[in-house]
Amino acid sequence: MLTTVEKIKVIMKRNNFTMTELANQLNCSRQNLSNKMSRNNFDERELTAIANALGCELEINFVNRETGEKIEL
Repeated sequence: MLTTVEKIKVIMKRNNFTMTELANQLNCSRQNLSNKMSRNNFDERELTAIANALGCELEINFVNRETGEKIEL
């Protein structure tokens, strides 16, 4: 399973986005974005902004491990 950062990098590559372009879309420095990515440290608000900048929707799901039931919130 890919980490969140690995998923972001795959989407960036598919959309021909550089780290600098994404940082500009997020109104942050490339260095700040790079540091966050190296720590894999994003909150839900930041992930939503990244998804929007990459032309995606962020969907977070909770799934019961025992039953496989998707929990709608």
